[in-house]
Amino acid sequence: MREIVEKLKRVETELAKRKKQDALARYNTGETVHKKQVAFHKSPKRSRWVFGGNRSGKTECGAVECVYMARGVHPYRQNKPDVCGWVVSLSTQVQRDVAQKKILHYLRKDWIEDIVMLSGRKDSPESGIIDLIRIKNVFGGSSVIGFKSCDQGREKFQGTSLDFVWFDEEPPKDIYLECRMRVLDKRGDIFATMTPLKGLTFVYNDIFCNRGNDPEIWYEFMEWSDNPYLNGEEISLLEGCMDERALQSRRYGRFAAEEGLVYPEFDESIHVIEPFDVPAEWQDNISIDPGLNNPLSAHWYAVDFDDNVYVIYEHYEAGRDIDYHAAKIKEICGRIGWKRDSGGRVCALIDSAAKQKTLSALQSVADLFYQRGILVNPDVNKDLFSGIARVKSYLNQQNGLPNIYIFNNCVKLISELKGYFWGSGDAPRKADDHALDEMRYYLMSRPHKVPPKQGKTAIQKDKESLLRRLKRTRGK
Repeated sequence: MREIVEKLKRVETELAKRKKQDALARYNTGETVHKKQVAFHKSPKRSRWVFGGNRSGKTECGAVECVYMARGVHPYRQNKPDVCGWVVSLSTQVQRDVAQKKILHYLRKDWIEDIVMLSGRKDSPESGIIDLIRIKNVFGGSSVIGFKSCDQGREKFQGTSLDFVWFDEEPPKDIYLECRMRVLDKRGDIFATMTPLKGLTFVYNDIFCNRGNDPEIWYEFMEWSDNPYLNGEEISLLEGCMDERALQSRRYGRFAAEEGLVYPEFDESIHVIEPFDVPAEWQDNISIDPGLNNPLSAHWYAVDFDDNVYVIYEHYEAGRDIDYHAAKIKEICGRIGWKRDSGGRVCALIDSAAKQKTLSALQSVADLFYQRGILVNPDVNKDLFSGIARVKSYLNQQNGLPNIYIFNNCVKLISELKGYFWGSGDAPRKADDHALDEMRYYLMSRPHKVPPKQGKTAIQKDKESLLRRLKRTRGK
């Protein structure tokens, strides 16, 4: 009996020792993972991006994702054998010190079939530069994780079909596009973990601002407070050595140059909401920025009993004629049960330029819409700066809440809000602003909010009564 007990103790000791050595097991059991890392792993999207500050845990989840896929043990995805993927770093030195180190940390030695080195010894790969690691896949085959660095140039990224690419930090655009071609055949994944220090690059425009237009894009921001394994004292020390601009990128993972945004008040996590059935009595108006070759933008606006505005539907399309746009607007109105006037017409606001007749046309755009059952009102206030101020007043949070909410199906409006920047001088850049223009027209059509009058205090009332008595006395 004593021998059996001793044997069990030795087995338990050995299991505990192996678990301590198995970093992936500790990650899987929640010992070293936080909720935003789990959200990254759970996302089914093929283009996943973590914008994270330093020490937020972004690199950890990128490395674990690679090991999950290579081993065939992903807890949230369909696994497959013989997976091939790349880990892309900015340079071979960064590869050795960051991504390569993390991959080795989560790979048990008995999972590794072979290591091919570019430099250094395979029996101590952490001190050299790895070309590839061949890994035992649980399906009985073997997977390959290859390592690439951006300083090799785009030509080194050609020719291979891949199941995944992990970018550890932001790559140059030409290498990103080349890697997208590499995952095309296998419908593979691209994921990136990065601190956005390069400003408003293609990642800002094509990923951050474009999520609503590409259903395969997912992103998340990670910051120091998301990492429960980073203590408060360390956070305070890190904060103390950074200016505000550096802090925004290196703590919160936010894109630099946000000070150039026209609407920095816009916060997608607050202002963008899931659609819901809007009561008929909330329906307010439609606003249109017309275009034929250029996009026509139209949005449907509702207002609740507390005077909060909801942008509930969007029509945004270029290269179409008025017949098409009028039919589309009426079709949407019918689908969502939108109100009409006593004559059965749809009513809307429109850019005042719509009432102008050109030399080649006998009728204005407003006339053409009217003939197609849409009564447009072109008498809108187009003052740019007053309109921007009005939009800001709705985006600003009063008592912790804003006065405007946007349904997440309004993807073009959301994209324009995120990518609207001041240009030279005092004017915004004139690009991608069709939805923003008609939102200004609508908000400027609403009554200006006047703060409620404060009731007079007892002291003020006594003072006024005294002044009236003095005037009567002097009059006598």
